Amino acid sequence: MTEIKASMAGSVWKLTVGTGEKVEPDQDIVILESMKMEIPIATETGGTVKELKVTEGDFVNEADVIAIIE
Repeated sequence: MTEIKASMAGSVWKLTVGTGEKVEPDQDIVILESMKMEIPIATETGGTVKELKVTEGDFVNEADVIAIIE
């Protein structure tokens, strides 16, 4: 199990995967918006998205868990 965490504070602009989807290493799963910049957050490992902890429009702080990959 791998927890994907926010690298900085910002708003969830877009989810690029859904629960149950298979992902590859380095695949973007969420795009955050912070200071008018779009910051992609990628998974480090491949697997299946077990749970998304955020929805579009949510605000996250640095190190908040965004998703869980199994």
